[in-house]
Amino acid sequence: MNKNIIIRLEEEKDQIAVEELTREAFYNLYVPGCDEHYLVHIMRDHPDFIPELAFVAELDGRIVGNIMYTHSHLDGQNETRIETLSFGPLCVHPDFQREGIGTALIEHTKALAIAKGYPAIIILGDPHNYVKHGFRNGRDCNISYTDSSFPLGLLALEIKEGFFDTLREQKTPWRLCQSPVFEFDPKDSATWDATLPPKEKKWKYSQELFSMQIRATVGGVNPFLAEE
Repeated sequence: MNKNIIIRLEEEKDQIAVEELTREAFYNLYVPGCDEHYLVHIMRDHPDFIPELAFVAELDGRIVGNIMYTHSHLDGQNETRIETLSFGPLCVHPDFQREGIGTALIEHTKALAIAKGYPAIIILGDPHNYVKHGFRNGRDCNISYTDSSFPLGLLALEIKEGFFDTLREQKTPWRLCQSPVFEFDPKDSATWDATLPPKEKKWKYSQELFSMQIRATVGGVNPFLAEE
């Protein structure tokens, strides 16, 4: 990573720049246009947003990356609940991707999450981007989505040693519950996006890959739950 990159807390003055960065990073990546910048726009006013874990990467006064966290939790048997963290969007400007900025943002905030005592970070994301950081598929950690499925993109990172051992002691999966802030109406996003400087919506092959990924689930025997 460029040694001149500064990782620091997001400030109020950064908010518009972060929204613009997010729009630039995600536009036409997964769908024609994007919704991630709208999510950033509404997330800061939601009670699940964690401002002390919202960081930006700055280069020569320009914000080139950012990460934002929300509260999430796992629901288990007998109304058991475990508090966890989720991040997203995590983005890096297209001109600065593959330079270690995303890694620096993850590692910096992971250290803070460990200090706060959280046991795991659980996200929905592209495995190609996160397996190298130690994330595992939810099925391998005995974590399912809210509907009890095991999406390919449901990824979990253990940050408290032995936590996944605790999860697999329960023979039925723990269900991930993310913040309701992610359940916004896409029409609201489109309406807000229309107030911003116009960008061309177009098809990219990455959208087809994304369509496959969000429909893909992990099957087979869960090795954590198999009989010895």
